[in-house]
Formats: sequence, structure tokens, C-alpha cells
Amino acid sequence: MNNEQIVPRQESDPLWRDVVLEVSLKPFRDLSEAGIRRVAEDLFFQWLPLWRHSRRISVLFWTSDGSELLDYNGDLERAFEWARYIGGANPRKVHPDDPEKRCLHNHHILFCENPPEVTYGDLQRVVRVIRETGERISGRPVRVGTTFDPGPEFARSDFKYERHPEICRGGSAGQGDDRFVTCYRELAADPTPYAGFPEGIEAGTPFGIFLGRQARLFCEAMGFDYVWFSNGFGFGKEPWRMQGALFDEETFNPADTELQRERVLSFWKYFRQECPALPVEIRGTNLTVGVDLSTDAAPYEELLAGRFGFAAAPNSPWAAIDGDFGLELAGYMTRIAELPADAEGYPFRFYTHDPWWMNSPWLDRYERQPHDIYLPMSVARVGEGGELESPDVAEFLTADDSYGNMPDTVPEEVTPHLLEAARTRPDAPGALTWVYPLSEYTRMVFSDEPALEGVFCGDWLVRGAINQGLPLNTVVSSRIFEKTLAENPSLYSGTVLLSIVPPADSPLEAALMKVVRAGGKVLLYGPLEGASDELMAALNLRIAEPLEGEFDVKLSAEPDPALGGSLPRRIIHRAVMSGGACCEAVTEATVPGFELLAAYRAGDGTERAAALWCEQQEWNGGALGWVRGTNSMRGNKPESLPLADDPSVWLDGTVLFKLVFSRFGWETRALKHAPEDRPPLTTIARRLNGFWFSGYVPDTNVGLSLRTPLGAPLLLRWEGQLEEGRSVYRLPRAWREQCRVFVDGQQDGLVSCRIHVRHGHGCERRMRVQGLKNATVRFFPETGSEDAVSFLPDLNKPFLFTNQLPYRRCESAYGIYLELTDVTGDLLISW
Repeated sequence: MNNEQIVPRQESDPLWRDVVLEVSLKPFRDLSEAGIRRVAEDLFFQWLPLWRHSRRISVLFWTSDGSELLDYNGDLERAFEWARYIGGANPRKVHPDDPEKRCLHNHHILFCENPPEVTYGDLQRVVRVIRETGERISGRPVRVGTTFDPGPEFARSDFKYERHPEICRGGSAGQGDDRFVTCYRELAADPTPYAGFPEGIEAGTPFGIFLGRQARLFCEAMGFDYVWFSNGFGFGKEPWRMQGALFDEETFNPADTELQRERVLSFWKYFRQECPALPVEIRGTNLTVGVDLSTDAAPYEELLAGRFGFAAAPNSPWAAIDGDFGLELAGYMTRIAELPADAEGYPFRFYTHDPWWMNSPWLDRYERQPHDIYLPMSVARVGEGGELESPDVAEFLTADDSYGNMPDTVPEEVTPHLLEAARTRPDAPGALTWVYPLSEYTRMVFSDEPALEGVFCGDWLVRGAINQGLPLNTVVSSRIFEKTLAENPSLYSGTVLLSIVPPADSPLEAALMKVVRAGGKVLLYGPLEGASDELMAALNLRIAEPLEGEFDVKLSAEPDPALGGSLPRRIIHRAVMSGGACCEAVTEATVPGFELLAAYRAGDGTERAAALWCEQQEWNGGALGWVRGTNSMRGNKPESLPLADDPSVWLDGTVLFKLVFSRFGWETRALKHAPEDRPPLTTIARRLNGFWFSGYVPDTNVGLSLRTPLGAPLLLRWEGQLEEGRSVYRLPRAWREQCRVFVDGQQDGLVSCRIHVRHGHGCERRMRVQGLKNATVRFFPETGSEDAVSFLPDLNKPFLFTNQLPYRRCESAYGIYLELTDVTGDLLISW
């Protein structure tokens, strides 16, 4: 019998460039070479169905909290503190309401009885055996990485909280504690010998110098190939909160903008001075680039261009905890709009287990539902050549749970969704494309008069709009947008462009108006101060006296119908949260092609424009929309995220994005029972000339009503109902479906679109549409199959290909479609 290892074949064009399996030391209770190998074999075989489609495998160790790196002095026989706890390893004082110490945030326990002592020599052995085992099993290169976390969660740290508390000046651990390492702090004098500082640390040594030297020597000795900076480390003071060095939730402090910029840059320069070659991967903050810029002066544009050797950040895992998928998706898109100069691609990260806090998100937080796979995997960026780029690295936090178990059920259930999402990546811009203004934001923040409020406001508006159901999942930086538009003017013809109000006479303004004049669609958001006279005239607006506070709201239509009544008609506009006060007023009430969709009315009857839509004859079918933008939220110290206004009393200002988007023909309306019901999140991606709808339904009592410029979309595999020309569905918590059939003209009735058995030679696929009544049907064929499609009416066995229905081939901004008119009954579509 041949006992040689069978190595899975390497694909010529694998789905993934890298699969990253994150793991703690908890599974390695037996630190002998044989014990380590047994765990390693389990790890690699569990995830084989996924990594067999990858060019490389990486294993990222959550050994401790990074203090093992800080404390390293070259002695391999020395034991170190490792992440052997469940709950906060450096807890706060016991809460008076928790005398039994059951709360994990106030008290920790060991994950098992008598956890092993771990030395640096043991860690070196673990790294070596993991790499050897992985390469033997997979036939692929295997990297091994280590982590550095700035916070107090994972392991006890004498370095951070006893010897050097001076470097901890962030408050993100909660309750105002200064327990997060700030990257640009300086160290106090310390006689303790370290590998890179055998005589101790001199007072005033920048932390970047210390960390860089220690990281280089530690990783060389242990055999680590790269280091991961966790929880926003390296990008300012506050990795989790909307507050920062420049913002305290009430006022902005622009005077320190340049100082903070230099501090963040200095960390990376110092780190790379001591550690020039070690690859760095980053987690990024929980927020967005715009928020990090405006609250911490994190100079992303300079960092990305500076070749500091760090990879692009993945999506944040925090939506699993707080349910804020709008913030996850918005933050993800802001970080991938521009990539680091030396980055190969960008990663997607999924929260399978938590090795510290007694939860396994796939099994509990997500309820085994794949919405946090399909939503972020529907995201794509437009690259330098106009091509769509999707994540090419899959990262998993973590392979083991809080007790060190690695249950088979998690990779078995998660892997099929990851493979399906990877195989159906977007290849064209979706329904809506965010032109992300990184260059404009950078100039706004680092100008002589920093405009922090406007930068802060913009990303929060988009986050809120996504949470309200705005289908946004394509992003392009303003720089790449201008470049690719010049090279391929039709690239954005089938998508609505979402952009800030561009600075007056800027290249961005010129590019956006070029799109509009050529028949394209643009939705602008934000205050109009700083806009050009030409744009103000096009929008029929003028600058008037600024107003803020409470307003009545006038709406032209209901963005989300509520069975128990309409959405509230009152709103609070806080200038500090919303880029200033409202100062935009309508110039002329009756102008051809102009529609005021929403307005705010003060107590004295004074009105300010809140949302509008306009078109002009010379725009060749193009149109402009605008939303002033109100972030319906307030500060929430000491919590990480802002507190939303009560949705049963106050209108959420970001729902107005959907009201304007509907004027472009796209509707994703929530069918609520009460105004406070949470709406479904939806994304619409494109692939092979089809439409891929993905969604998360936080309240499955809430329905979803869909309409597009092409008609009502019929989701494949679903029954729905047509109501006033819209398709209405009741969907599960997580869903993702292809759509190639749109119905127009038919106002009501029960309809369905289902996969159908092929039953014929030469037929690759079939779908059956039922419930049609004198309908116009538009079918988007798969790319390359346009000439092989047939349409048959109601069928009986033996399903002969006779009596085919005539159709018209149409070319549109959305791609090629085949149109049939006056169709009643069933329709069988084959190709």
C-alpha cells in the first residue's frame, strides 16, 4: 500500500491568492513535536476544501497580545505570558452589580485546568512544525505570522500596564480607561534588558523604534514571516470610537491637525527605520478613512503612497457584535478605494470563532447565516485600468474557539458560501458606485483652514444610507474615477455615481458633470458651501442663513411604507454631526425638470432644501440628485458608536438617499409594520451580464419591495408578488440570489422565477417564470450566450423546442437584454 501523502493539485487560476487561518495557542496543549503536528494536521485538513483553491496558505498566531514580542530578550528557555484566558485578561475593577464575577469584561478565567507553560523555544517549535506540516499536506507555500494588539483584552501585560503605562493613552477599552497603546508615544526609562535594547530603554525612545527593533529580532528568532497590527494600531489614538485627538463628540480641534499628522507618520518612519523588510498586515480601525482623518488626522494618502510595506486592511468584524453592517461596508470601501502602493490585492475577513470572549460568531452571532460573507464579498473596487477588483485573500478569525476546540462543523458550513461568493465575484460596477474622495478629503483636512466637520459627516452619511437599505457595494477613488472616465467614458454608464458635492472648479466636478451631460446619473451628498456657481445653478439652490436644531419634514413620497403609519415628519439636525448647519435654499420654486423631494421647515416657516432631483434637456437624459445629509445621531460617551435618535419619533435623515435614488429608477423599500422597524440591507452586484442581489434582514417581519429602471426584478428561486409594478418578497435573515428577469407593465399578481430541469440536448440552463399577465419581459443572458437563448410558452411533455416566442435584442447602459412583450402565463427560458 502506498502511504505517500496525496497533495491536492494546484489550480492554474485559483480563486484565492491566500487563505489565512488565524489560531491561538489554546489547541496546542501538548507542546511536543508530535502533539503540535497532530493539531496542525487537523487544522489543515479541516480547511482543505477552501485552501485547495488558493495559491498560498498563511497561519496567523494569536499567541499573546504582542507583549511576548515586547518582552523578548533572546532567552529561548524563558516562559512568557500567553493568551490562556477567557474574558478580559487585564480586567477593570469588579462592577458592584457583579459580585460573583461572572461578567467576562470584569473577570477572566483560565480556558482549562493547568494550561501549559509556554517558552520562547516552545513557540519557535510550534512555528516550525506548523510550516512543515502545512507544506507537506498542501504542496503550497505556508507563511506563519504573529500579532501585535494595542489593547488589554487577550493576555496579561506587565509591559503595557506596569512598566510603561505612559504609552497607553487611548480610551477605547471603555469607561475612559487609558489602556490602549498609542503608536506615537515615547517610552520612559527602563533598565530591563530586551533583545534590541540589552542595556535597557533610554527615556524618550519613540515606541515605533522600540517596536520595530523588537519585531525584527523576535520574528527572526521565532521564524515568523510577518506581523499583524490589530485593532487599528498605527492609525491614531482611538481605534474603536468616533472620538479622537481632534474631536471630543462636541467640538473639533483643527489646531492640532498638523501635529497629529506628523505623529502618525513618525510612527511608521521609526518602525521601518528599525524593521525595514518584515511584511506588515493591518486590521484598520472599526470606522472609516474619513472618520480617522477628521478625528485623528491619520494621513492615509501619504501612508498609502509612502511604501511603508503594509497590506490593505480587511472589513471590520465588529458588525457581528453591534449589527452595524452599514459601518462595516462603508469602512471597507473607504479602505480599498486606494490600495497601498506595494500591495498585491486586498483581503476579506470572516469572524468564525472568538478565542477570548466565549462566543463563536458563525454558530451564535450569525445564527449560521452567511450575510457577513455575501455582503462584503459583493463589494468591489474599480482598479487603475477600469477593471473590477474583488478580495483575493480570505482571512478567518479564528480556527479555534475560546476553549481551544476546532469543531469540524464550522469550516464544513462556511466553506461552501466562501467558494460560491468567490466564484461569482462582480465583474462590472453595481447599481450604485461610490466615488470616494480620498484626495479631496486629504486636502480638506490638511489645508490652512481644516474642514474637519465636512469630512467627518460624509462617511457617516453613507454608513447610515447603507443601513437604510441603499444598495452600495462598488467603490472607486476620485483619482481613479477621473483617470478611468477619461480612458473609457462608457465605464460608468450603467451605474449611478454617488459623490460628495465636489469642490468648486475641481477635476472631480468636471468629471461628474461630464457624466451628467453625456446622459449619466449622479447623486451628490453633503453641504453646498464651497460648491461652484455652475453647480449651484444646476441644482437650483442658493446659500441662505444657516439653521440647525429641530425641524418639520416635508416629503414628496414615503421612502419606506409603514403599515402602522408613516415615517416621522420631525428631524433633529445637529451641525457638529452633519457638516454644519443647513443653509441651502431653493432659488426658484418652479423650474422645468426640478423636483424638491424633501425640505426642512423651521418653527417660523423658513425652509431649507433637504433632497432634490433635476434634469435638463441639454444633459441628454442625464440627471443630478442631491441630499443635504443629516446624521440622526449624537455623542454616546463612553460607548464606541454614536447613539441614534429614536426612530419612532424622529426621521432618520439618511433615508432620504433612497428617496432620491428612487428617482433614478431604483427602489429598495422596506415594508415596515412600525417606523422603528429595522430595514433590510441590500447590495446589487453585476456578473456576466446578470444582477446578484444580496441582503441582510435584521427583522424578518419586514418585507422588501424592489424596482429597477428595467422593471420589477424576479429573484431566481423565489416566489414573490407584484404590487404597483414592484416585486415584493419576504426574505430570510441572509439571502443572495441571481436575477436575470425583469417584468414591466404588469402591476400586480403572484409571480415566480425558478430553476428548471434542462430536459434537452444542448441546453446548459433553464429557468421558468410563472404568473405573467400581459407583461413585458426583459431577460439578461449570460455573457457569450446571447445567440443561444430560446423562449417557450406554457409547456407540456415532451418539452419540444417548438412554438418559440419572438423577442427583440436590445443594447442598453446595463448590458444586452432580450425583450418580449405581451407575455401571459408561463415562460420557459433556455440556453
